[in-house]
Amino acid sequence: MKIVFMGTPDFAVKALEALAARHEVVCVYTREPQEAGRGKKLTKSPVHEFAEAHGILVRTPKTLRSAEAQAELKALQADISVVAAYGLILPQAVIEAFPLGCINIHGSLLPRWRGAAPIQRAIEAGDNESGITIMKVVEKLDAGDMLLKGSVPITAETTGETLHDAMAGLGAELIVKALDNWQNLHAEPQDERLVTYAAKIDKAESRLDFSMPAEVLERKIRAFNPYPAVYFEYGGERYKILRAKVVDETGDAGAILAGAGRLVIACGDKALEVTEIQRQGKKKMPTEELLRGMNFCGRVE
Repeated sequence: MKIVFMGTPDFAVKALEALAARHEVVCVYTREPQEAGRGKKLTKSPVHEFAEAHGILVRTPKTLRSAEAQAELKALQADISVVAAYGLILPQAVIEAFPLGCINIHGSLLPRWRGAAPIQRAIEAGDNESGITIMKVVEKLDAGDMLLKGSVPITAETTGETLHDAMAGLGAELIVKALDNWQNLHAEPQDERLVTYAAKIDKAESRLDFSMPAEVLERKIRAFNPYPAVYFEYGGERYKILRAKVVDETGDAGAILAGAGRLVIACGDKALEVTEIQRQGKKKMPTEELLRGMNFCGRVE
């Protein structure tokens, strides 16, 4: 098949790589380079970098709503478009530009977790599994018919990073399988009664609210690891928590219950023992290593 691939982050790279090995990817659409780092240097997306390295035509339009952008897309004469975390809304004219339509690699078991942050929200909610849904693209967000699914278990050790990596690999596997078996796929409508939404992560969510139960916060720590990561403040500095475990200790929410060799912080129910931490401006490390040079007492904010 002749494919137009639309994607931007690391999550989409494995799928692009798998498709390029088996099909003709005539063009890659990705978000335009963004300023990054302290120097505000323009940085190309991971998909952009991969496509250029493999000699694939790259386009970075700010919108696909203009007649000019849509004409350029149609001129590629591709059979189908594959979308994976692209970042732009596709108008109906774009969806209809391909004889076989547009299909999306979505990072959840739809209809659960439509939206921008399905990987993090699945862990945060305490789901036992998540997965990939290959689905038809329609104008309504993540509402198209489902073509193929595959699941990934979520365990007590799963983080946003490990689930992301597992899902990226599964997405690549399933999109190849879907195109190889295109004529035999059955489109299944989503049950609107079962829809949940994975809201985009707000920066304010990164600050831990220790009035919440420890079990809830521990899931959030794993879900937001490595990005955007959760934190607390102590002594005017910010500390990211990358790993923690729930312990059966109690105290006023935010109070430090142990600070010599262990860092235990009371929550609304039970407490969190922080096991991996990152002090502001420093590298991440086991908490016991940090505590060799300092001691926590009082409370955190």
